[in-house]
Amino acid sequence: MEYTVKAHSFSKTNALIEIKQSSIDFGITPETADSLPNPAELFLGSFSSCILKNVERFSVLMHFEYTTAEISVKATRLEKPPRMDEINYVLKVHSKDKNLNIELLKKNIEKFGTIYNTVKLSCTINGTIEKISE
Repeated sequence: MEYTVKAHSFSKTNALIEIKQSSIDFGITPETADSLPNPAELFLGSFSSCILKNVERFSVLMHFEYTTAEISVKATRLEKPPRMDEINYVLKVHSKDKNLNIELLKKNIEKFGTIYNTVKLSCTINGTIEKISE
């Protein structure tokens, strides 16, 4: 598989990423630091999206139903060289389904997530998954 995105920056203002029919604005100046995501936050958003996509994928393969899934991600950034050092996440899956095997879901996310596997080559990832019965 191959992926293609386009990005544009506008001097002293902001930037945007174009992916298929979507556009995502992001900040490149101190003035947009509180209103637009920065590249590090977009990176963590990609990591989060990978995990949530795999919840959906494995709900079919593992035969479980869920109503919603939500993920919170926190990361530690090192200064020299600037990079992500550690990523911690909590994934909450809202489900009454007895077929939901949290340990197997976590193992599958860690084994088959494209972004997850790319990231784990360069930094530590710690995660927990919680089943929230409704």
